[in-house]
Amino acid sequence: MLKEIYRLAKKPISALIYSRCGKVFCIGRNKTGTTSMAKLFKETGLSVGPQRPAELLVKEWAKNNFNGIIKYVKYSGVAFQDVPFSLPGTFKILDKEFPDSKFILTIRDSPEQWYNSLTTFHSKLFGNGNLPTKSDLQKARYVYTGWMWEMNRLIYNTPEDDIYNKTILIKHYNDYNNSVIEYFKNMPEKLLVVNLKEADALKNIGSFLNLNSLPEKIPWENRA
Repeated sequence: MLKEIYRLAKKPISALIYSRCGKVFCIGRNKTGTTSMAKLFKETGLSVGPQRPAELLVKEWAKNNFNGIIKYVKYSGVAFQDVPFSLPGTFKILDKEFPDSKFILTIRDSPEQWYNSLTTFHSKLFGNGNLPTKSDLQKARYVYTGWMWEMNRLIYNTPEDDIYNKTILIKHYNDYNNSVIEYFKNMPEKLLVVNLKEADALKNIGSFLNLNSLPEKIPWENRA
């Protein structure tokens, strides 16, 4: 499977942009504006690694095997977001393997806002308007049938009768964000923490990545 993933992922990379910015990783958790960041990257000329091949590498992440993820990053683009880049521990490996890279941690106004956005989005996509059940995720046709349930087990492992347990998910969100901030606390030039709703978010991103061309506003995508 990995050979096919690399074939799908491989595409031309702008040498000019790469030399100026290195690799760029949006490592905010899903539903913090990561899809909007992907569109922003594209609009500023950064080559974005295709999402689907990256999603197929999550099982390797769960086994603490980053070889496939590293190879994917080398050959598929300059900028990356969503899983497995938004999962615990990945940013540490990427920082060591790509030391000239920069990291953007997207956040929401509050953990509760993130949780509500996540559950609203999943309810719309997988639960016909209701909070999805185990059966709903097992039947969900995203990536492949059952992938969403597998991801829930690998990432959150919440009780099967309470898979969106608010306490567990919010703790996971807080612990992850804190781990990122703690890791980069002595490397402020490598990390930007940004809430895309803030008025100066776009300006701060452009300055952080040394980008001369920016859109007039954040290109919002997948707003719950």
